[in-house]
This record gives sequence, structure tokens and C-alpha cells, in this order.
Amino acid sequence: MRYHIWTIGCQMNVADSQRVAAGLERLGYTPVERAPQADVLVLNTCVVRQQPEDKVVGRLNQLKHFKERHPDRVLALMGCMVGIKDTGRLQERFPWVDLFLPPSDPTELWAYLAERGDLGEAQTLIADAESRRLALSRTDTILPPSSKATVVSTYLPVVLGCSHACTYCVIPYRRGAERSRPMAAVVAEARQMADQGVQEITLLGQIVDRYGYDLGAFAQADTTPLVTLLYAVHEIEGLQRLRFLTSHPNWMKDDLLRAVADLPKVCPHIEVPVQAGDDEVLTRMRRGYTVNDYRQMIARIRTIIPGVSIATDIIVGFPGETEAQFQNTYDLLEELRLDRAHIARYSARPLTLATRQFQDTLPHEEKEQRRRALDNLQSEILSDLNRRYMGQSVEVLVEGWHARKRRWFGRTLTDRLVFFSGDPDGDWLGRLARVEINWTGPWSLIGEVQPKPEAT
Repeated sequence: MRYHIWTIGCQMNVADSQRVAAGLERLGYTPVERAPQADVLVLNTCVVRQQPEDKVVGRLNQLKHFKERHPDRVLALMGCMVGIKDTGRLQERFPWVDLFLPPSDPTELWAYLAERGDLGEAQTLIADAESRRLALSRTDTILPPSSKATVVSTYLPVVLGCSHACTYCVIPYRRGAERSRPMAAVVAEARQMADQGVQEITLLGQIVDRYGYDLGAFAQADTTPLVTLLYAVHEIEGLQRLRFLTSHPNWMKDDLLRAVADLPKVCPHIEVPVQAGDDEVLTRMRRGYTVNDYRQMIARIRTIIPGVSIATDIIVGFPGETEAQFQNTYDLLEELRLDRAHIARYSARPLTLATRQFQDTLPHEEKEQRRRALDNLQSEILSDLNRRYMGQSVEVLVEGWHARKRRWFGRTLTDRLVFFSGDPDGDWLGRLARVEINWTGPWSLIGEVQPKPEAT
């Protein structure tokens, strides 16, 4: 029995696919690289923008003929394209799909496969999925057995859904209201990941800084709940590094920043989207802060965490964005000189407030021109920032071997991608390497590894 999982979208989808893979392997399925070889196919989807949704539809149409030839194969659609509500329209549109699974909830898949494998194991997986859906403390298989020896860095969801409802965002309608997982469940799962060989964990949430505010135990606490969680996970033996994303400017509290500065395993890297550099656009987006608020927050981060790297997200072409308002965003990015910027064209999404309230009249070509302008600016900024690493020695957690580049690769504490040469059969995977940088570019660094790896 074989399975294939196709994943597109955010880190939360990657974490969901990882858990589905672990469950399938527990039922006796083995992974294959190509979909036509699989007995079970899962497409884990994203609809945050039109482009990934179009890719999913294209993939589904390709698989229609496959299902006609192999009706006994199982095809499941999962993730934000399915969402949390009625799937009737999807069933009418794609009748060759066997199952429609909500984000983070493969329960129906385990029930469907129960008769094909070990019924007892399937029931265990159903109980685990139900416990996670209800935010109880149960944990089960985390990593697929075939991956345990090779997964160095992975994601751990701690906040599911979102209740902020930015006007452009479809997540609240697809993943539901914000709900935090109990700390005991998160810590137990992180410990199990470390026991399985994971060296780096990234705690995930649509607004990860909101972790715990919906849990009664933190109702009267003075400390930011995420800080308490970071301290708890930091104590896990075997874990080398700890990250969290994505943050929101309104919830970036100073005690959280001090925890990043004080805890050795927590990487000095913050992802906090600005989305636009103009106050009027931010108001229409319903972000809840001003450009000056964001500017002051960046200054606080850099003061409290020396040597920090900061990443942001920007949307260009939001409905009503004028050339002058776009220029304000350009100028802010040029001023702040952040370490990374994920730049996307605005895409109207069904159900969102922006789609209902504003007209998306800006031509695609203009949006793309603005995106390219920011991308070129960010490339110049990163080229300049990364030159400072020339000749320096940096610590890299080695994540794998890049077959095409014929180099090992990993990331620094500040999330910079580093490549270095070495024997592909060497023992670098999962180790901390010291790499002396001899080439820098905007998106990666290349260097020579120091002779001896550190034991982990």
C-alpha cells in the first residue's frame, strides 16, 4: 500500500501533511514520489490567493482521468480549499474526489481507510484527531517513520484558526476561529519530536503571539502566554533551536522580545508582517496599527534583541491603493531595511470583507509592476546586508544535501540560508557546522565548512 501527498501553501499546511503522512505510515502505507503510483492521494490545498487555488484546480483536473482508470484509488482533498463548512459545491464540481477533509482534521480519512488496514490503529488515529480538534492534551505519532532519520527542522501548530479578520484574509472563514492548544499537549508533542531526532521546532499560529489568551489558565496572567510556552519548550533535552511565527504588531509585547533575547535556544529572528506602508491602506485592511506604530515596534525589537533579523509580509495593489500610497510602502521598506520581505499581489478572495466592500480595479499588470519594484528593492537591501558576512564564520544547523547544487545546506540563527561543500555521504545532517562565508548573494550564502562537526 502506497501514498502520495501534494502540499501547497503555508507552514501550517506542511505541518498538517506531516501528520497525515505519519498516520498513513502507521496504517502500513509507504510514501511514493509520483501520484500515479499511489493507492492514497492527498492534495493539501491553499486558497489565500488565486494562484495557488488555480494550481489545485489544475491538479484535480489532471487526476480526473487517473481516477477514471483507477476508481479503487483514494483521492482526498484537504485544507483551506475545503474549509470548515459545507462541501456540497466542491462535491458537485469535483465528483471524482472521494473525500473532502477540513484543515488539520484527517479524521474522515482514517475512518475511510479503516477497513483497508488495521482497524485498531485506525481507531487510535481517529481518537487522536478528535482530541486535537477539541484541543485536548492527547498526542500521538508526530513524524512519519520513514522521515524520522532525516527531519531536522519541523513545524508545531500551537494556535489553530484566526479571529482577527483582516479585510483581505480568508483564513477565518476557512480555518475557523482562533483556538489555542493546551500547553501540556504542545510540550508533550515537542518532546516527542525531539525524541524522534528533530533539532529545531517552529511554533506556528496565524497570530502566534495570541497563543493562550483563550485558555483559562492565562486569563489573569501578567506574562504573555507565548513566553511561558517558550520557556517550557526551551527546557526539552535534545532540542537545539526554537522559533515562532507569524507575529502581529499589536501583540508584540516586550516580555516576548526579552524571552527571545534571554533564551539561548530561541533564534533571534522575528516574522511580523506590515502588509502596507500607508495608514489609509492599513485602515482599509483593518490591521489595527499605523505606519509609525510599526516603525516604533521595529526599533524596540532591534533594541531588545541585538543582532536580530526581521522578516515581513507586504501586499501590493490592495483595492484603492494609489501610486502615492504604494510609494509610501516602498519608502518604508527602503527605510527599515528588513532582512526579508514576502511580497504578494492582492488577490480578491470570496467571503472576505475586502471583496464585499471594495472594488478591485487595479490591473494585474500594475500590481505586478509594483511587486517587481519591491522585490528589486529587497534584493538590493539583502545583497547589501549579506555582504557583512563575507569572511565571517557562522553557525549553521545542517538540514540536508542539495543534489543539484552538490552542497550541504542549512540556516543560521537569523534564518539565512547557507550552502557548503562536503561529502554527500558525510555525517553533517542534523549537526551544527561552523561555515566561513566566501560568497554572498541576496537569497543565500556559500562558504567552507570548518573541519570538525559539533556533536548534537
